Amino acid sequence: MPKIAPKALKVPALMRLPLRQLSFARLLRGGRLGDLGRLPRYAGIFAVGAACIWAPIYGYLSTAPLKYTSSFSLILPGSGASASVNLDSIGQASSFANSPFASSSVSPTETYKRLLAAERIVAAAAETMSMHRRDFGQPRVELVDQTGLIHVSIVGGAPDDARARGEALLATFFAEIEALRTDEATTREASASTAIEEYRNSVLATREEISRLQRENGLISTTQYEALVAETDALAQRVRDLGVKLEERANAVRALETSLGLTPRLAAAALRLHADIEFAALVKEMSERAADLSQARSKYGEAHPEVLTAREGHEAASAEAHRRAAMLTGLTDTELSALDLSHVGNRAALLSDLVTYEAQRAGLAAELEALTARLQTAEARRVELIEPAARLEDLQRDFAVAEAVFASAMARTQTTKTDLYASYPLVQVLEDPSLPVDPTSPKRKLAVAAGIAATFFLLVGLTLGWIRRPLIDRLLTKGDDDLVMVPAE
Repeated sequence: MPKIAPKALKVPALMRLPLRQLSFARLLRGGRLGDLGRLPRYAGIFAVGAACIWAPIYGYLSTAPLKYTSSFSLILPGSGASASVNLDSIGQASSFANSPFASSSVSPTETYKRLLAAERIVAAAAETMSMHRRDFGQPRVELVDQTGLIHVSIVGGAPDDARARGEALLATFFAEIEALRTDEATTREASASTAIEEYRNSVLATREEISRLQRENGLISTTQYEALVAETDALAQRVRDLGVKLEERANAVRALETSLGLTPRLAAAALRLHADIEFAALVKEMSERAADLSQARSKYGEAHPEVLTAREGHEAASAEAHRRAAMLTGLTDTELSALDLSHVGNRAALLSDLVTYEAQRAGLAAELEALTARLQTAEARRVELIEPAARLEDLQRDFAVAEAVFASAMARTQTTKTDLYASYPLVQVLEDPSLPVDPTSPKRKLAVAAGIAATFFLLVGLTLGWIRRPLIDRLLTKGDDDLVMVPAE
């Protein structure tokens, strides 16, 4: 069954009236909008409201001190720097400073932002200007996204004062950066000095061990031992070659001895005798007497006077020849009897070869003996220096390594001193502290605009209050008989 709605439902006529029916003229003809008896009351309210708006504005603008803002900008270069030093035969030292923006975990701009606003920097800047910390003010630091720019502004009571505060803050900031870098370098150097001292002690200890080993064994370097080994090998080869040559000369001497039936000593004596003119004459005389004796024996018997005379002459000549030979050679009678005192003839060359070969053999034998003694000494020395040479080589290698490490550490320490921007990157002044022309506070135009806006809104509010009651009465009168019937569903 359909339901019957309530008998009548009052709806404000304002919601059913067209907008053209709400004109100001129609409302004015309604009655109370034209009532000027309320005007003094609204005028008083407006005067009080305007006074409440403009009195604080005027007081603020007339009493607030002028403030000027000086600003400057800093920039961080984005590239790194590297340096490398090569020390000939010692080592290499290198240093590399990464770009300040290479790390995603540390932002140098954020670091410098906090540092610019740090209490100690602001207090130091205030102290340089003989001001209290609270009078100096707090700088405003802003970062420009995606750049290395830092924008800083600070407020002062006058244009020169504001710029002076900016310059003082900037100078204090750079002084603090320099102090931090110096402190970092000092700390690094102090921490590295312990390692460098250990390297130095290692070098000195190795050097002392090498000196002690050199004093004990007389071995200066492994090169000396290598030269000793090479000399010993060469000496052994010479001994072998000399032994072969000596054997050849000994065989030649033995062959000539067998052929001549003389020892080299007798051959030398024969050559000396036949080189003597007096002995040659005696040998000739002895030969002639031997010829006479042989001729006499062929004619007469042994007891014949001519044979006896010839024998006596031959014996006398032979005795004189033996005497001269003994005097010249110093040989005994037995050796002289074995020596042919007659003219050597064609045997002289063989005798000379025998004497020469014997002299060469004796010389080679003496040289071989001397070289053999040297070889034995060298081999003994080589065997004695095997372990010291190996130990010396190890020590020299350790010394070279320790010296290279020490030199590299020293060079790295020196090059690190030039790397001042490792932890605190280079920062440069892009814009110097500016000299402001216009004050930044109080903002007169903004205050006046705010006062005008507030006054306007006050007028709007009073206007709405003026037309509020007549408008409501007229709308209620028009809508008293209007009902809205809602059929039931």
